[in-house]
Order: sequence, then C-alpha cells, then structure tokens
Amino acid sequence: MANDSTTQTGILALEGEIDLHRSPQVKESLEPLILQKTPRILVDFSRVTYVDSSGLATMIETLQRIQSYGGKFAMFGLRESVRSIFEIARLDQIFKIFPDEAAAVSGT
Repeated sequence: MANDSTTQTGILALEGEIDLHRSPQVKESLEPLILQKTPRILVDFSRVTYVDSSGLATMIETLQRIQSYGGKFAMFGLRESVRSIFEIARLDQIFKIFPDEAAAVSGT
C-alpha cells in the first residue's frame, strides 16, 4: 500500500467574536482535526473581530495538543485589533502568525 507523502493540512475558518460563549464551539470544530492527528492545522482569523481570554486559552490548548503528536499549528489573516490582543498577551511569540493563507501554507 503506497504511503501518501503530501502533508495533510486542515484549515478552519473562524468568524465573529471568539469569547466565552464561542470558545467551546471553536474547540469542538478543531477536535476532529486533532483526533485524526492532522499533520498541519491552520486557523483563518480573517473574519474574527475579537478574541477574549477564553479564546486565547482555547488556542493555547489547541497548540499544545497538536504539538503533543508532532503536528504543526499556525494562524493567519488576523486583523490589527485581534493581532494586538495576541501581542499584549505576548502570544505572538508562541504562535506562528502569517498574513494570509498562502504564507501560512508555505511557512509551516
């Protein structure tokens, strides 16, 4: 049986506010990708308008779970207001953040 050598990539597009109420849904959306041990998971933040601490916590937990099986995790398309939330929390130094999907795909 031939082994497919191409890197599998899962892309999840989010939108709106990632807050206390939405974070569980985001986690649920990422769950199948993590359970399948998808080698590379990218999150599209281009339509996200706000992220609160629970949203950040969900992203941190996601990163840890993906790293635990050797996968790669990145995000792209962050608006300036959302990116600044990651910067204030110094999470821009932990996450791989790319300007757009093409950069994220080639950079991870």
